[in-house]
Amino acid sequence: MTIKVRNTLSNKKEEFYPQRGNFVSMYVCGITPYDEMHLGHARVYVVFDIIKRHLLRRGYTVKHVQNFTDVDDKIIKRSQEKKMKPSELAQIYIEDYFVQTGRLNILKAEKYPCVTQMIPEIVDFIKELVNKGFAYEISGDIYFSVKKFKDYGKLSKRNLKDLRAGARVDVCDGKNSVFDFALWKKTKESEPCEVAWESPWGKGRPGWHIECSVMSSELLGDTIDIHGGGQDLIFPHHENEIAQSEAKTGKQFVKYWIHNGFVIINKEKMSKSLNNFFTLKAIFGKYSPRVVRYYLLTQHYSNPLDFSDVGIESAKNTLQGMDNAYLRLISSVRESAVEVTDRDLSDLQENFLNALDDDFNSEKALSYLHELKGLISKGLLTADRERLSQLKKLFEDFAGTSLGIVLPEEQNVDKSLQNLMKERNDVRKNKNWVESDRLRKLIDEKGYKIFDNKDGSSLLVRKI
Repeated sequence: MTIKVRNTLSNKKEEFYPQRGNFVSMYVCGITPYDEMHLGHARVYVVFDIIKRHLLRRGYTVKHVQNFTDVDDKIIKRSQEKKMKPSELAQIYIEDYFVQTGRLNILKAEKYPCVTQMIPEIVDFIKELVNKGFAYEISGDIYFSVKKFKDYGKLSKRNLKDLRAGARVDVCDGKNSVFDFALWKKTKESEPCEVAWESPWGKGRPGWHIECSVMSSELLGDTIDIHGGGQDLIFPHHENEIAQSEAKTGKQFVKYWIHNGFVIINKEKMSKSLNNFFTLKAIFGKYSPRVVRYYLLTQHYSNPLDFSDVGIESAKNTLQGMDNAYLRLISSVRESAVEVTDRDLSDLQENFLNALDDDFNSEKALSYLHELKGLISKGLLTADRERLSQLKKLFEDFAGTSLGIVLPEEQNVDKSLQNLMKERNDVRKNKNWVESDRLRKLIDEKGYKIFDNKDGSSLLVRKI
């Protein structure tokens, strides 16, 4: 078993070998908590959830760190608009993050550091860069000198000649170069005092890029195994992280860089600046989080995901079909053992895991889950309880453990539905199929689906 990872740094698929045996250090860039989470956020964290789940499934111990950028220009501006403290605004959206990712069944990181909790460490990191000649001061602001780091651009495959001032680069007339980026920002008179900290250069706050270098080194060490986020972070954020981290330590910062593709709407990247984003709250108002998670798994993480009503409706229908197969399976396990076709289940499991070994290919892994579904649907024939239990365990391993899809359960229904079910069972015994169909329709309109077993019993489940 060898896991292969497409490394953004080499732009090649490489065999995955962590630094310390079976221990994996993983840092994922977290949200800036100034607004509600959207579908683009969901894709990032579902992708790295799949990566973490598979590493755990393959026997690795994973220390996963994910930050919150809880001080930032956007937070300050939004808090002033809402007439509240920046810390209060950030806390609202940090709490919302856990609510929404909980609904998506995303495993929690081991650590969630915040910028405001690590100011002394950030100041010390910057001081060392200044002392080594990689950073300089202008009137209380500290900038990293990009020209001093000879490998700048190795992640994004850009060089300084190709870069254009203003393209996601802070422009300041006083900098040595327009491409130099801020490590420390002097406090402005218009900014609240709670976002100002003492430093050797006067009161101020950290720049954007420095925080992740400090948090990852403090919590995971100078060199980490996996670092990632969305493709939009490759430049300048991750490029700048490499520069400042390797300038300070002289060591490789990250072994494997992993970046997921964008969510696109009408062939444009989904973003708040383009006002074409969908909040998770809005999407969950129409679709179950289980459907959204399934939908996010239908494309390989490195490819763009083209969001559409047609696509998510298709995902909903497909997931319903998988639910139906699983519910028939657990009903049969409970009520009457049945046999399935002779299939080497170990081969199917191996194919599924190999798909995830190959750069965490959830799209291909789903195809084997569908193959298992077909095996279940075709195999409900005669009694073989042991094989049924194997199928159930394998389905739960594929869908639940590896892909994080919450599996459906049989529903406890209210008395009115119980009465409709009893009435329908009675008319079915009398072979009154017209009345049976009428009652089925009434039950369907209440949001439930009926599964009729061969022994005459029926199973009732809520539709997704």
